[in-house]
Amino acid sequence: MPADGAPPAEPLELETSKSSFPELRRIIRHGETPPWLQRFVRNVGRGINEHAMIAEGDHVLVGISGGKDSLSLALALSLRRRWLPISYTVEAIHVDWREHALSASDRRALERYFAAIDVPFTSIPMSMFPPSFRGRFDCYLCARNRKRVLFDVARERGANLVAFGHHLDDIVETTLMNLCFRGEFATMNPKQPLFDGRLHIIRPLCRVTEEEIVRIADRLALPIVSIDCPLKEKNIRTVLKPMIRELHRHNPRVRQNIYRSTANINWDYLPGKIDTTDGS
Repeated sequence: MPADGAPPAEPLELETSKSSFPELRRIIRHGETPPWLQRFVRNVGRGINEHAMIAEGDHVLVGISGGKDSLSLALALSLRRRWLPISYTVEAIHVDWREHALSASDRRALERYFAAIDVPFTSIPMSMFPPSFRGRFDCYLCARNRKRVLFDVARERGANLVAFGHHLDDIVETTLMNLCFRGEFATMNPKQPLFDGRLHIIRPLCRVTEEEIVRIADRLALPIVSIDCPLKEKNIRTVLKPMIRELHRHNPRVRQNIYRSTANINWDYLPGKIDTTDGS
């Protein structure tokens, strides 16, 4: 312990070749993209093209949680700029909750990663429990608070698109969550207009499974960081994930089929109205 009683400083992390992401730098700078990574980027592109998410001159702000999904999304968007005949801007924004702030080493790892993939990175410190919550807190309020910060940054920087790392499994889980726990047929929109169309949320990983993202993260050793979420054990998604895996055992295309069902409504076999006030 130092003489002034302050806690010992965090040891400096050496700038090793591994921490500098040499493979990613080679891929970005020289276009040496291995086939397995090309397949991933093509799948991302399929979702982007299907929903006309990104066009010439767009400014994309990627919401970075530090998890595998948002890190792989930023990589895919950076790589696609080198393959397409259009030009668009990508930057990464991380909301750093003061109550669960990034360590210095995690921050450096993220900074090096985004430097390697040529995407500007900003981490913004904010409170997870703003006064407007009046002591209440749940997953919905946390997500809304983070979106508010990202929308404010998008407006300040002139970004017209905010990209989130929600993948196919997230969309499937949301669809089932709404059906089973809210009694409504609704899901995550791959492209959602806000503020009279001045801003759009996009979800370019809508066609990519979580399993594929895990493989990308492992092979590239992405610098994944996470916070100790106070509600992680209460998230209903932890209940739905094993159910979807079990359904997948019976039909390997169950995720794709649930996703497809959100735009494949057979109105002839749906009632026009149901009394929802029966108390059941």
